Amino acid sequence: MNRRPGFLVYGLLTAFVVGSALPLYWSFALGSHTKQEAGSYPPPLLPGGHFLENARRVLDTIEFWQALLNSLLVSTFCAVSVVFFSTLAGYAFAKLRFRGRGGLMAFVVMTMAVPTQLALVPLFILMREYRLLDTLAAVALPTLVTAFGVFFMRQYLVDAVPDELLESARMDGCSMIRTFWTVAVPAARPAMAILFLFTFMQVWTDYMWPLVALQRTQTLQIALDRLALTGQGQTTDYALVLAGTGMATIPLLILFVLAGRQLVTGIMQGAVKG
Repeated sequence: MNRRPGFLVYGLLTAFVVGSALPLYWSFALGSHTKQEAGSYPPPLLPGGHFLENARRVLDTIEFWQALLNSLLVSTFCAVSVVFFSTLAGYAFAKLRFRGRGGLMAFVVMTMAVPTQLALVPLFILMREYRLLDTLAAVALPTLVTAFGVFFMRQYLVDAVPDELLESARMDGCSMIRTFWTVAVPAARPAMAILFLFTFMQVWTDYMWPLVALQRTQTLQIALDRLALTGQGQTTDYALVLAGTGMATIPLLILFVLAGRQLVTGIMQGAVKG
């Protein structure tokens, strides 16, 4: 029996890949034209030869490298924090027996249904009271741990770490913390890598909260917003803005290329468990 995917499957996959890559291609294509060409109708579909020129304009207009460094620091710190705390909490919910475990896990899952926009005003008031506004800490603190991260690690560790292995570690005299570090963490590395990538990407592309919390201190999101306001008169220089957007996307592409193998390994291990 022929189980090879048919034309319909390949067609859907091709459409999905093209649809996913189109915004990235569009940013680089328009970012490589002049302001007049990018603002023309219909807009150009093929890349031009002015991307390096527009990139130099971006560097002259905003403090791109400082904003890039700030975004790298915040995104890396938040990703490491989410992975660490989510793995700890996920291990507790998955393998430890304590009263109220089911209710607490249900509460964590319920918080995922609350729109993040509802927390903007309380977070702003809280950061103002602690005098953290316009600092990188104001951007990083709300993302130290996420409900999705806890739920994701809990679901992975339920099957990734056999109860018999934990009992063997305890019989060998391992404490709870040592059991976690020597048994659970090695088994959870693929899921931790996936969660790190997802969290890094989420923080890197978050626009709303940095725009509310920051004024003079800039991340890439704030810098690109300032870039959109530099057009002369009422006309936005889309070539300049999209060139900056393309430059801000390059670190994400590098991260996915470097961590692609670990990402595929984690997905495949999660797919064959059971």
